[in-house]
Amino acid sequence: MENTTLFDVLVLERANVKNVIKEVSNILEERGYNPVNQLVGYFMSGDPGYISSYKNARDKILSIDRAEILAYIVEEYLK
Repeated sequence: MENTTLFDVLVLERANVKNVIKEVSNILEERGYNPVNQLVGYFMSGDPGYISSYKNARDKILSIDRAEILAYIVEEYLK
């Protein structure tokens, strides 16, 4: 092997953010909640009570800084 493989931590972090958002969204839907409303409530207020604890959804969303999640969402929207 003569080529150097680049490892981009930012790409992995972004993939993790996306996976967590999708997973939490699916869990909220499964519980009968509107995931957009619940996530916006959490992002705006910072209150994790907007996210159900069912299947550890709250712990999952809290594992990532809100600012990082919002930055990811804005970047994706602006693409």
